[in-house]
Amino acid sequence: MIAGIIRRIIAGIITVACVYTLTFVMVVSIPGNPFQSGTRNMPPEAEQALRARYNMDNNWVYFGEFLAGAARLDFGPTFTYSEWTCNQIIASALPVSVLIGFLAILVALMIGVPLGVFGAVRRGGWLDAASLALVLLGISLPTFVTGTALLTIFAVFLRILPVGGWGTLAHLPLPVLTLSLPFVAYIARLTRVGMLDVLGSDFIRTALAKGLSPRTVVWKHALKPALLPVLSYLGPAMAQAMTGSFVVEKVFGVPGIGQHFVNAALNRDPGLILSTVLVFAAMLVAFNLLIDLVYAWVDPRISGAV
Repeated sequence: MIAGIIRRIIAGIITVACVYTLTFVMVVSIPGNPFQSGTRNMPPEAEQALRARYNMDNNWVYFGEFLAGAARLDFGPTFTYSEWTCNQIIASALPVSVLIGFLAILVALMIGVPLGVFGAVRRGGWLDAASLALVLLGISLPTFVTGTALLTIFAVFLRILPVGGWGTLAHLPLPVLTLSLPFVAYIARLTRVGMLDVLGSDFIRTALAKGLSPRTVVWKHALKPALLPVLSYLGPAMAQAMTGSFVVEKVFGVPGIGQHFVNAALNRDPGLILSTVLVFAAMLVAFNLLIDLVYAWVDPRISGAV
């Protein structure tokens, strides 16, 4: 198993390097530059001096220098925010996005798993139909629609939550709930499918034949193997949620990493674009490895494949 983990780490490093290379090629291929974008109109002499200072006239020299700095966890300067470095922006924004993403995944598990279990146990009933309807809505509705609807209901009409911003516990419920709804839908669907498959297994029929109560069979015997598809989904889901949702952060004015990425793209800021993409890729690889380890713990039959 240790050898498998080492292989996965090496593969993850290669994956992150490939993501960085592709992102870099796209960044240098798009028109515009960070010195002449938006309202910024830098004198040619100052622009040339900055280009020479950071070797931006030679793309591959800049490629190597940025990669070397990233290996030391030093992402260099940002041209979008003159008084900040990329490290400072990530250090201030990433915890915000991680907190919202962690809470969103937690809410999604607390709602989605029971919903999927009840839907499978009561297959064909009204609860199953309600869970399927929620799944359909969660998958179909974009977050800007659900976010705007929740904002209108709880902040404008009922006035029990703030419209937006950050800094207090009252600012958490709306963005967390908005971000969690698509994950609730997918987790409920995967749990329902997994439970339907497990409930038809021989060991479940044997457990029922031995006189165990249906509640015990469902929650103690069937749930653990039924959650394997959910565990597979949690890796990319956790990375996606914890690196922030651009739309959710925009709607609710949350100072997460997503807003900085959008601003970096609009201002053609290569350092900030590359650093945020690298953070996202590294988190995706790390969470996938973590989920694989949990998967192997839940189902020892695949431990040798990790």
